[in-house]
Amino acid sequence: MSLPDTLVRNPMISTWLQFDDETVLLCTGKVELGQGVATALAMVVAEELDVDPVRIRVQTGRTDTGPREFPTVGSLSMLMSSPAVRQVSAEARYRLLRQAAQRFDLPVETLSVTDGLIQNLEGNEQVSYWELLDGQQIDIEVTGEVAAKPVDGYRIVGSSIPRVDLAGKLRGDPAFIQDMSLPGLKHSRVVRPPHCEQVLDEVDVASVEGQPGLHRLIVDGSFVAIVADSEESAERLKKRIRISWRDIPPLETDIETFLRDNVGHRLLVEEGTPTPSAVPESGIAPGEGLGATYYKPYHLHASMAPSAALACYDDEHLTVYSHTQGPALTRLSLAEALALDRSQVTVIHRENAGCYGHNGADDAAMDAALIAMHCPGVPVLLKWDRTDEHQHEPLSPAMVVDLAATVHGNAIMRWEADVFSQVHSNRPFPAADGSTTFLAALQKESPRLKRVPQPAMAHHAGVHRNADPYYKLPARRITKNLVSDTRIRTSSTRALGAFANIFAIESFMDELARSAEVDPVQFRLAHLSDERAVSVVSAVDAGLKRSPLDPGPGWLSGRGLAFARYKNTQCYAAVGVVLVVNEETFDIRLQHAVIAADAGQIIDRDGIANQLEGGFIQAASWTLKEAVPISEQGSLAVDWDSYPILRFDEVPTVDVELIDHPDLPSLGAGEATTGPTPAAIANAVFDATGLRLRRLPINADGLRQVALRLE
Repeated sequence: MSLPDTLVRNPMISTWLQFDDETVLLCTGKVELGQGVATALAMVVAEELDVDPVRIRVQTGRTDTGPREFPTVGSLSMLMSSPAVRQVSAEARYRLLRQAAQRFDLPVETLSVTDGLIQNLEGNEQVSYWELLDGQQIDIEVTGEVAAKPVDGYRIVGSSIPRVDLAGKLRGDPAFIQDMSLPGLKHSRVVRPPHCEQVLDEVDVASVEGQPGLHRLIVDGSFVAIVADSEESAERLKKRIRISWRDIPPLETDIETFLRDNVGHRLLVEEGTPTPSAVPESGIAPGEGLGATYYKPYHLHASMAPSAALACYDDEHLTVYSHTQGPALTRLSLAEALALDRSQVTVIHRENAGCYGHNGADDAAMDAALIAMHCPGVPVLLKWDRTDEHQHEPLSPAMVVDLAATVHGNAIMRWEADVFSQVHSNRPFPAADGSTTFLAALQKESPRLKRVPQPAMAHHAGVHRNADPYYKLPARRITKNLVSDTRIRTSSTRALGAFANIFAIESFMDELARSAEVDPVQFRLAHLSDERAVSVVSAVDAGLKRSPLDPGPGWLSGRGLAFARYKNTQCYAAVGVVLVVNEETFDIRLQHAVIAADAGQIIDRDGIANQLEGGFIQAASWTLKEAVPISEQGSLAVDWDSYPILRFDEVPTVDVELIDHPDLPSLGAGEATTGPTPAAIANAVFDATGLRLRRLPINADGLRQVALRLE
C-alpha cells in the first residue's frame, strides 16, 4: 500500500511511538485545541496495539522530537493523521509479535495480544511489549506492507473514552501556557498602539525607569515591551508608561463599499478551484431570475483566554512555548524573522483556552522570542491582555456574497455567485522575499517586509471555500474577488469563507424554493444526487418535525434547515433550528437544534458530537451577536461589552445524530456545522416572521429595520 504523506516524511516507528514504563507515548505533530484530537488518536493507537487506552500518553506538537506534521487546521487532523497513526501502530504490533514468536519459537499466527501482553494460544508462554523491548525502541521504518486491524475487530474505535486532556484541568492542575513557570522567570507585557499600523512617536522612558519590579524596558523601533519581576509589576508598569503614537490615514467604515472598491484579484472558480480563465459576463439578464446580496461583518476569534507565550534565549538557542496551531511552521517563521538558523529554534506546544484559527498565538510567540533575545539567559512569560487580543489579533474577514439564479418549475437552471473578501489565511510562514505577518517583526527597529496577501488557489480554500454549491446545477458561474487593502488585518477563523458562503447559499435555497412554491426541504432534495447528503438532510427534517412549536403568548415560532458538505469533500452536515421571535421587541431566542452528520468512520463518538455541537454554538454566536465595530482608526472592540458573545443561558438544547461508515475514511467534522448554522437560523426567523435577513448579525435591530422597510 502507498503510505500517507506524513509517513513518507516521518517514516520511523520510534518517531511516533515510544514504549516506556508499561505505557505507550504517542508523539504527534498535531496540537490539542480542545477539539479532542489527542483522545481520538490515542484510541487509534490503543486499538491497533491491543492495549488499554489508559496506557496511552500523548505528546503533541513539538519540533525537537516527534513527527513534523501539517498544522492543525482545516478539519484535517483525523483525515491526515489517523491513517498514519493506524499504520504505524499496526506495524509496531506486527514487529513485536514477530519478536515474541522468535523468542517462543512459535508461528506468529499462534500468538494473541491482550493489553500489551503477548500470549500463545495455550497461555503457557507470555511476554509484554515492554519486556520484549527492554528499554529499546522500534527504530524501524514503516513499510506499508502490514495490514491494519479489520473493522469488524474494533473494540475501541467507534466508542467513547474519557478525554485524555481533561483530568488535569478538572483537578485544577497547571494545564495552560499561562500557568507555566521556570527558574528565574520574568513576566512581560507588550505596549501597542490602538491600530497595528501606527508607529511610535515618543516614549517617556522616565515614566517607568527606577520603578519597583522593573527588570528591563525594551524599545526596539515601534516595539515596546516591559519585562518585570512579577506579573503584577508588569501590569502596573504597562498602565504607567507614557507613549504617543502617530495617527494613520482614516479607514473606510462602510465595509461593503470598502470590499467592492478594493478588489485586487478577480478569479473564476471552476469545480471549486480558482483558475486563470477569463471571467465571463453574467448569463442572467437584468430582471431575469432572482438575486440577493448577503453580508458577514468582521469577527474576532474571541478566545476565552488572551494569547501568551514563554521564551528563553540561552547559549544561542531559542526555545519558545506557544499555543500555535503549527509548531513546525512557527519554528521556521521565527528563525527567518529573527535571522536565526532553524537549528537554533525549538517550538513546543502548550495549550491555551481555546481557539480555532489564526488568533494572537503566533504573534505572542514572536513577541516573547524578541523579548527573550533582548534578555539572554532569562525565561520570559509574555501575556496579552483582553484589549491586546481584541485589538491586535487578525480578524475573520468581512464578506459580501452576491447570488443570482434562474429557476424553471422547481429546478435551478443557472446559478451565479460573486464573493468579495479580504484574505482568509495570513499565517506566518517562511517566504522567499523575507516578508512576514508577525506584528513584532514589522515593528522592530530593522523591520521585515510586510507580506502582500496572494489569493489561495487550492480547492475550496480561503475566500471561495464552499462558494461552489453541493447541488446539481446545469450551469454555474462563481467568482472570487480578493481585496488587496490590508490595513484591517485579517486571517483564518473556523471554516474560513465557508461560514459566509454557506449562509448565503442556504438562505438563497430557501428563497428560491419559496419563489417556486416548493417546500424548502424537498427543493434541496430535488437538487441532491449524493445519498449521503440526502440522508443527513432527511434526518434533520424528521428531527425538526418531532420538535414541537410552543412559542407562548407574544412570541412567534419557526423552524429552519440548512445543509452543506464541508469543502464539498469532507463531513456532510445538516442543521435544523427551532426558535421564537418576540412580536413587540423582535428579540430572538433559540429553543432547540437538530444536527445530523456523516463524517465517514467514527473514531471518538463523543468527540465528533462535541465538535458538531460546539461548532453550532460558536456559529450561533457569530450569527446572533458578533460584529467588530470599525471606526476610521480601526477596531473599537476592546472587551466583552463592545464585542458581545452568546451567553450560557442563550444556548438551546441540541440533538446530534451521527451516521457511521466504519469502512470509509474519517472525515474532519470540526467545521462542518459552522456554515449551515447561520442559514438555519435565518430560515427559521423567516419561517416565524416572514422577514428575510441577509445581513449578519441577525438580531432585533436587523429585524426592526427590515420590518420598517416593508411597511
